[in-house]
Amino acid sequence: MRLNTISGRFAALTIIFVMLAELFILLPALSSFRLDYLESRLERAQIASLALLATDESLASDLESELLQNAGVFNVVLRRNDIRQLVLSSPIPGPVSATYDLRDAGVMNSIDDAVGTLMNKENQVIRVIGSPVNQAGQLIEITMQTAPLRAGMIEYGLRLLAISAAFSILTAILLNLAVQRLVLVPIRRVISHMSAYASAPEDPRHIIIPDARLAELRNAESALEAMQKTVTSSLKQKERMAQLGQAVAKISHDLRNILTTSQIFADRLEDSADPKVRRAAPKLVNSITRAVNLCETTLAFGKAEEPAPTLSRFNLSQLAIEVIEAETLAGEAAGKVDFLSDIPASLIIRADRDQLYRVLTNLARNARQAIEGAGAPGTVEIGAGESDSEWWIRVGDTGPGLPEKAREYLFKPFTGSARKGGTGLGLTIAADLIRGHGGSLNLIRSDEEGSEFMIHIPRDVNAFAARYGNAAR
Repeated sequence: MRLNTISGRFAALTIIFVMLAELFILLPALSSFRLDYLESRLERAQIASLALLATDESLASDLESELLQNAGVFNVVLRRNDIRQLVLSSPIPGPVSATYDLRDAGVMNSIDDAVGTLMNKENQVIRVIGSPVNQAGQLIEITMQTAPLRAGMIEYGLRLLAISAAFSILTAILLNLAVQRLVLVPIRRVISHMSAYASAPEDPRHIIIPDARLAELRNAESALEAMQKTVTSSLKQKERMAQLGQAVAKISHDLRNILTTSQIFADRLEDSADPKVRRAAPKLVNSITRAVNLCETTLAFGKAEEPAPTLSRFNLSQLAIEVIEAETLAGEAAGKVDFLSDIPASLIIRADRDQLYRVLTNLARNARQAIEGAGAPGTVEIGAGESDSEWWIRVGDTGPGLPEKAREYLFKPFTGSARKGGTGLGLTIAADLIRGHGGSLNLIRSDEEGSEFMIHIPRDVNAFAARYGNAAR
C-alpha cells in the first residue's frame, strides 16, 4: 500500500485521526486512573487503621510498619467525632510537596493534576484527603510517594495506546476495504472506460453507461457519458465535413474550368448588337468572375479557413446596389420582396470587396427567402454608417423571424438553417469572413416583425497586419 494512492492515504489518515481521538480520550482516562489509584490507597489505609485499632496495644507496634507497607502510605490520620487522630505513622522521607482533597476534585482540576504527576519525574511526598467508606469517620488523610503512582499511570497509558493502535490499524484496514469496494473499484472502471474511449473515440460502443450506486460517482459517469456523446458526434460531423470538403474541392475544380470557358463567351456579349445584352454583359462577367474566385478559394478548403482579406477602399453604397440588383433579379418570379438601401452615397470603407459582397449577398438572400417562404410581401433593407473606430452595416427584413432552434445554432454549419433543405453554411461563412476582418456579425433581433443583423468592421488595420502580414494591407 503506497501513500501516493487514494487507499494508502486514506488508511494513513484513518490511523492518524483515530490516534488523535485516542489522545483526547487518554487524558481523562489517566485522570480517572489516578483518582482510582488514590482512592484505593485511602481504602487500604482505612482498613489498616481499623485492623490496628481492633488489636491489642501489645501487638500494635509489631503490626504498624507492616500495615503501612501493605497500604503503600507513610501515615494515616482519621477524624471521628470531630477528633483528629494519627492512627498509623512512620518516618516521612521528605517534606509534603502538595495536598489533594478528593472530596471536591473537579474534572479539569483532576486532568491538570494527572498531567502534573506525569510531567514531574521527582519522587515527591503528597498528602491525600478523602472520605472514609461505610461512614467510618468524617475524613481520612494519608501521606504517600508519587513514584508508584506515576509508574502505574505510565503503564496504564501505554496499554491504552497499544490497544488504541491495534483498533486504529483494524479500523483503517476495514475502512480501506470499504473504500476499495465502494469508491476505488468504480473509479478504476471509469478510468478503464476513458482509456478504451480514447483509443477509438469515434466508436459509440466505448461510451460509458452510468451504473454506479454512489450518487457522486453516478453523476460523474453521467457527465462523462454526455461529454463522450458530444465528442463522438462532433468527430462524426467533422469527418463528414472533411469528406464533403474533398468532394466540394473536386467539384470546384471542374466548375472553375467550366466557368472560365463561360467567362470567355460572356466577354464577347459586350460586342452584341442588342443594347440590353451589352448592358447586362458586365454584370454577367462580374458574376462569373466572382464564381470563379469562389471556386478557387474553395480549393483551399483543406486549410479550414478563408483566405486573408485583401483590403481596399471602395464605395459601400455601390456594392449594396449590386447586391440588391442581383437579389431583385433572383426574386423577380415571386415579386413579393422590395429591397431598400439606406447607405450614404459618399460612404467609403476599407475591406475586402469580394468577401463583403458574399456576406451581404448571404444575408440579403436569407432575408428574401424567409419573406418568400412566409407567402406575404416584405421588405429587405441594407443600411450603414461609421464612427471614429468602426464601420457598421445593418441588414434587416420584415419577414417572419427565425425559429428558436435556428437562433440557437445560428452560426454553426449544417444546423443553423431556418429554411427546409438549407445547409446553414451561409451565415457560418459570413461570420468567418467578418471575423477575418477583425469584426463581428451578430443577430440583433428576430421576432414576428422580422430579423436584423449587424456587421461591425474596425477601422484599425494594425490587427490585420499582425494576423496576416502584408496580405492585409
